[in-house]
Amino acid sequence: MAILEIVLEGDPRLRQKATKIRQVDDSLRKLAQDMHETMLDAPGVGLAAPQVGVPRRLIVVHVPEGYEEEDAPGLTLTLVNPEIVKAQGRELGLEGCLSIPGWVGEVPRFDAVTVKALNLDNRDVRIKAHGYAARVLQHEIDHLDGILFVDRVEDKSTLQRVPEEPERHEEEARDSAA
Repeated sequence: MAILEIVLEGDPRLRQKATKIRQVDDSLRKLAQDMHETMLDAPGVGLAAPQVGVPRRLIVVHVPEGYEEEDAPGLTLTLVNPEIVKAQGRELGLEGCLSIPGWVGEVPRFDAVTVKALNLDNRDVRIKAHGYAARVLQHEIDHLDGILFVDRVEDKSTLQRVPEEPERHEEEARDSAA
């Protein structure tokens, strides 16, 4: 497995519509594995292939148990060609993005979604998610269409800078000194 470089806002690859994947093969499984490792290392809860410079319709998601709500179940997924087929409700919530480090904003999203996709075994899957997990899925699927969370912010005054994680910054400084 390998940590991939995350593409940052301003790179035109983030604004391209990703191409549909015709067949899941070993190279796609390897990419998914590397994306998962990259997402966890970043750290993040979702990553789309365009965020690592690959214009294909592939996302990985890992929302730990109790991440946003105390009793919320965990969710770990790899989805090929994901598509929202049902959505309901609306809620505002803060979002950030690994491709736009240091910024968050309030984004309206559906509260519940049903997503159809393929898994890494080329089997059709349907995922029903609500709350934070639904938000993560919508955010990552947007990346496949060249849409960033800042495009969905209705009230631009909610965009705000957030401090970097001091622990991570110190670790990076130690690593680069070694």
